[in-house]
Parts: sequence; C-alpha cells; structure tokens
Amino acid sequence: MTNYARIERERLADLLTSTGPDAPTLCEGWTTRDLAAHIVVRERRPDSAVGLLIKPLAGHGESVRLARAALPYQELIAQLRTPPVWSPVSNPVVDPLANTMEMFIHHEDVRRGTGGWEPRALDREFETTLYRNLKLIVRGSLRRLGISAEIAANGFDPIRVGDEPQVRITGDVGEIAVFFFGRQRASRALVDGDPTLAERLRTARLGV
Repeated sequence: MTNYARIERERLADLLTSTGPDAPTLCEGWTTRDLAAHIVVRERRPDSAVGLLIKPLAGHGESVRLARAALPYQELIAQLRTPPVWSPVSNPVVDPLANTMEMFIHHEDVRRGTGGWEPRALDREFETTLYRNLKLIVRGSLRRLGISAEIAANGFDPIRVGDEPQVRITGDVGEIAVFFFGRQRASRALVDGDPTLAERLRTARLGV
C-alpha cells in the first residue's frame, strides 16, 4: 500500500523550501517557518503537548515551538523531511495513520496561504485513504455541533450523521477534508440546507 504520509511530507518539504520561511499559511498568524516548526515539535518533542492536558502548562508547547522556529530554516526543513523513528506519531508503524491527513492538511495550508491556487487532482487511492481518515472527524464534529448532515464526497458513499439531514456538504474528498479541519474559507466544498445551520457550520471551529 502506498505511504501517502511519506509522499505528502516530501511534497510539503519541497513546497516549504521553494516558498521560503516568511510566506503566509492558512494557520492564522503563522508563517511557513512557524508551520514547519509546529510539525517538527509535534514529532520530536512530545512533552510540548502537555499543555493540552494540564492547562497551567499551556504556554510550554508554544515556548518549545518558538525555540525550534529559531533554527536556520533549511535545518528545520531537514528535520521535517526525516522524522524520528522513535516518535509516537512518526514511527513506521503509526506513520500512515497519524500523518497522512496531517501532512495533507498542512500541505494545503501552504498551497492555499496565498491567492492563485487551485485544488489538486488526487488519485483514487489517495482519496480513498483520506476518506477513511475523514469519517471519524466528520462524525465527531457534527455531533459536537448537534447538526445532522449528509456528507457526499464525489465518487464515494455518503456519510450520514443524525436522522433527517439538516444540511448537505458536497465536494471532492480533499475539499471536504480541508473544510472539516477548520479551513472552511479555503475549501470549495458546498454546504446546502438550513441557512442558519449552514452558516454555523461554515464558521464553526472544526478539526480540534
């Protein structure tokens, strides 16, 4: 089976190299340097996530990320290209599960950070892999918001959440993934149905 996490990592590293350290991304307030540091810290400093569980330590992760971002840019990209095999999120066993969507979304964060982008044509196997990963996040997000919906990704069986759908989200798998990972304004997925709920979904904090 193709390791799309590895492929997307290489594509992202290449793009980060070509755009340089100061380009904007879809991650609010983050440049390409900031985004690269985030990925490297996620994989090499598991202690940086402690603030997610212990609120008084919430600033620790940001301090670690800022320190990593201060590295020479090419060194940072080299670390992104070669993740540690001991890391709980990048070892060879979990890499496809933990990083396929992660690398795809961050690749799009850079691609779509400035104007002039167009959606990529993804091959069927890659779309299938993304779709399999997408199901859980879609269901969790919609249930948290209390919205029943049908998600109709082009070429795939619909995902139904709740009883009678109040909204319907359609588009290519990649666009729906970008949407449900909190980048709605940069997604070309379409939302139809109850206007109030559709707008709530377009502006909700998704993917967290």
